Amino acid sequence: MATARTPQGATGTGEADGVKGKGPQKGRRVGTGRTGGPLRALGRVLRLPVTGTARGIRRATHAHGAGESGLGKLIELHGVNGAGDVMITVALASTVFFSVPTDEARGRVALYLAITMAPFTLLAPVVGPLLDRLPHGRRAAMAGAMLARAILALVLSGAVVTGDLQLYPAALGVLVSSKAYGVVRSAVVPRLLPPAFSLVKANSRVTLGGLLATGIAAPIGAGLHQIGPRWPLYGAFVLFVAGAVLAFTLPSKVDSAKGEDTALLAADEEHLHGPHLKPVKRPGLRTVGPAVTHALAANASIRCLTGFLIFFLAFLLREHPMSGQSAAVSLAVVGVAAGTGNALGTAVGASLRSRAPEIIIVTVVACVAAAAITAAALFSAVVIACLAGIAGFAQALAKLSLDALIQRDVPELVRTSAFARSETLLQMSWVLGGAIGIVMPLVGPLGLAVGAAIVATGWLATVRGLIGSARHDTDSGRTRVA
Repeated sequence: MATARTPQGATGTGEADGVKGKGPQKGRRVGTGRTGGPLRALGRVLRLPVTGTARGIRRATHAHGAGESGLGKLIELHGVNGAGDVMITVALASTVFFSVPTDEARGRVALYLAITMAPFTLLAPVVGPLLDRLPHGRRAAMAGAMLARAILALVLSGAVVTGDLQLYPAALGVLVSSKAYGVVRSAVVPRLLPPAFSLVKANSRVTLGGLLATGIAAPIGAGLHQIGPRWPLYGAFVLFVAGAVLAFTLPSKVDSAKGEDTALLAADEEHLHGPHLKPVKRPGLRTVGPAVTHALAANASIRCLTGFLIFFLAFLLREHPMSGQSAAVSLAVVGVAAGTGNALGTAVGASLRSRAPEIIIVTVVACVAAAAITAAALFSAVVIACLAGIAGFAQALAKLSLDALIQRDVPELVRTSAFARSETLLQMSWVLGGAIGIVMPLVGPLGLAVGAAIVATGWLATVRGLIGSARHDTDSGRTRVA
């Protein structure tokens, strides 16, 4: 009994010192661990910014079931894709745009569009249908698109220094590969939806991941360019190689095409969801009822406006920069405003679940048209930055609403094919707007008036159909998914 009452830390109790690690044995363990302790502590301190950031990113991308479904890995892959693309953009912009006088720069950019964008508009509609025929190799297709851009980045690293004509076919290859990746990504997202996610929320997360990565990579690319014009392209090479490896870490279910079909999107009842009712030789993007058709047209007008603003403002601000600022800083201000608006629109889009997507599109297109008219009438640096932010916000929110309509109105069997075709049309609209922006005279109010006319035409052509579709949706009591 006396032994049981002995204090636990007393000497002579083997249980206290040996079994439970108290007293002298605890001291011996600490002593043996001191060797190299400061070095390990220093290593942890040096690794903390990297490992801490990596863990934070992983927690954000894998939250709410995205890690278990595989969506988190797709978000990370899309971030790498966006970072690599912006590295190439920085390198090409400095070569084609900033390195020569304005008049020559306009000619170079026009040549760039003619040699790269014109073939791209012909190839882009083919990319989606071709990839639709490879439903079992989506991970390999995404990895291939990454590796192609990695190799082309090395080709461009020589062309940006010498100015050789190989710059243009290599840039075309980058555009086509980027489009191929985007089409496959759109097809992959529905396969990786967590149980509580809608397609809109998933797309919003993926898009936000890409935007954040782009925002981080852009200043890094600019810093690398200060070392030399090749260095942003070397950075792109490393990122795209890493992206190719990440593509194969996606779950194997993304290569499954079980239950899918090719989209025939038709407006009339005779052809509606045609692959199941009437076989056709050349299925393509026509429409899937008036809601998606008008939503796509409205989105195309906004995308055309953004393409126009990018090229028109690039030359305008180069020739007439903001007061007290250089051309590069002026463009950076407008770019930051547009990127902030786009990120905000993406974040807001996932929270508007109780609103009809048709009404959202009508509202944001009207807002951007009004902003463009105001900017044309009250032309100033502040107004231009505001217009860029509003246009970015409207583009993101309208695109998410279009996604919601496709999710609502297109059968699941053909939904991924519909996403691929809609993305192609929107990209072609951006190219058209960019071409208009290049040929416009550098008169601020006139150019912004043309931009306002572009988006106002899209709004007037679609507002009646979208509102009518929203009313029909309300009357029929259909559940909304916006």
